[in-house]
Amino acid sequence: MIRMSPEKKLRFFEMLVAIGLKEIEVGFPSASQTDFDFVRKLVDENRIPDDVTIIVLTQSREELIRRTVESAAGAKRAIVHLYNSVAPVFRRVVFGMSRDEITQIALTGTALVKELIARHPQTDWGFEYTPESFSTTELDFSKHICDAVSALWQPTPDKKMIINLPSTVECSTPNVYADQIEWMSRKLARRDSIIISVHPHNDRGTAVASAELAVMA
Repeated sequence: MIRMSPEKKLRFFEMLVAIGLKEIEVGFPSASQTDFDFVRKLVDENRIPDDVTIIVLTQSREELIRRTVESAAGAKRAIVHLYNSVAPVFRRVVFGMSRDEITQIALTGTALVKELIARHPQTDWGFEYTPESFSTTELDFSKHICDAVSALWQPTPDKKMIINLPSTVECSTPNVYADQIEWMSRKLARRDSIIISVHPHNDRGTAVASAELAVMA
């Protein structure tokens, strides 16, 4: 992966704005000082058009969430995009945790995001949650953890949250992923208050990420 300089990041961001994208994932601010400084540059230098919402990505870990909210505070509109790994292989091999323990990671992170953004009311905040490795996770557990997160966040039809369902690792034909998305769309709780974002696998970096590939109402 080739890392972008701040100058290249800015050119990329301005290109996405010129194309007409209105929600742009601008980086992973807790991953590096470069990403953090870039997001602060966009905010502090008023480089974000009034009709554009930036998205900042973070794992569901306390120190990373705090850094992420700090990076975007003061923007007119920003979305915090929280994720944690939920697939069986991660639960068993990487974390050695049960479903309930993995769910608690998501809920603890969601609660912290709510607490931190309340300290910055000048920003119109949104929230996005990703069950990472969704495509290799049992559908009933994906629904369970997404429903638990949305129950805590309490989105409304007028203030929706985003559920991002990625094909993190390609392991089946596209129609299987499509069936998984359709099942989730039909089964999720609070469906009228949720935007489903689909994210087929690609080899993007985190320098300045593109907006989500497709969005379903």
